[in-house]
Amino acid sequence: MKSWFRGIGSVAGIGATMVALTVLAAEKSGKPEARAPKDAKAKKVVISNGGSDTMVNLAQMWAEAYRQVSADVSVEVSGGGSGVGIRDLMQGMTQIANCSREIEGTERDLIRKKTGKDAFETVVGYDAIAIYVHKDNPAESISMEQLAAIFSAEGTVERWSQIGVSVPGQYDRIIRVSRQNSSGTYLYFRDRVLRKKDFKLGSCDMSGSKDVVELVARTRGAIGYSGMGYATTHVKMLRIRPAKSTEDIAPTVENVQNRKYPLARALYMYTLDKPEGHLGSYIEWILTPAGQQVVRMAGYVPVAGVSHP
Repeated sequence: MKSWFRGIGSVAGIGATMVALTVLAAEKSGKPEARAPKDAKAKKVVISNGGSDTMVNLAQMWAEAYRQVSADVSVEVSGGGSGVGIRDLMQGMTQIANCSREIEGTERDLIRKKTGKDAFETVVGYDAIAIYVHKDNPAESISMEQLAAIFSAEGTVERWSQIGVSVPGQYDRIIRVSRQNSSGTYLYFRDRVLRKKDFKLGSCDMSGSKDVVELVARTRGAIGYSGMGYATTHVKMLRIRPAKSTEDIAPTVENVQNRKYPLARALYMYTLDKPEGHLGSYIEWILTPAGQQVVRMAGYVPVAGVSHP
């Protein structure tokens, strides 16, 4: 796996990349380095940005880098899940809803009914839902059918030995690590892997993407799903075998870009109508080479070509 996937999505990784991000923003934004307004009492513009936990670290990195582009704009980031972001957009509590899934038709209709405006969609990057196991788990790949048999309410797989994996020690029982139902990752996994069937009861349902990976790292018999940007050296990302295929596909940049990886997905930002003013300028910057370089640094896949070191 390429080194830029490892650890960059963590809180420590964010701190370690901030110096690089500030230089990147100033050098690649196409704008001179921003300076504080001459009027010290000038009020800062605040952009509220909330929703997807998959995107929260990426959103924080964008917000930090954008300070070097526009010093009079402050971007405030929160998580809570894609569903929470859409709800807050609808209620006027956030200006940008981050989503790791596409907005549903019923949500679009409700937004229009409550606000009189349309949900405007911008694809800001791409992600893969990675399947994580403990680093000492000998498994290297898993099929879509096996994933469904583990996580679905109709599935019968409860032990690693049932799918031919021998986990060292007394760790044969599979510990399923999932997400709460407000998560876009939860809904995407349910739709693509479980074919919209119910999850099996008894899983450890975590509130954040990072929490899933951290629990798997501490639990030898665990398996969980989360964004590929949260990978660390303490876990292993399994290759996935699509249905009716004999090839195991790894969650790499190339396999996400060409949609070969079966759990590749877009990352979205939603606003009320097409964004204008400071809000529009911020989202436009995210789509520039400077903004998309941040996507790569966070361990995700840019929407446009960004050179790799």
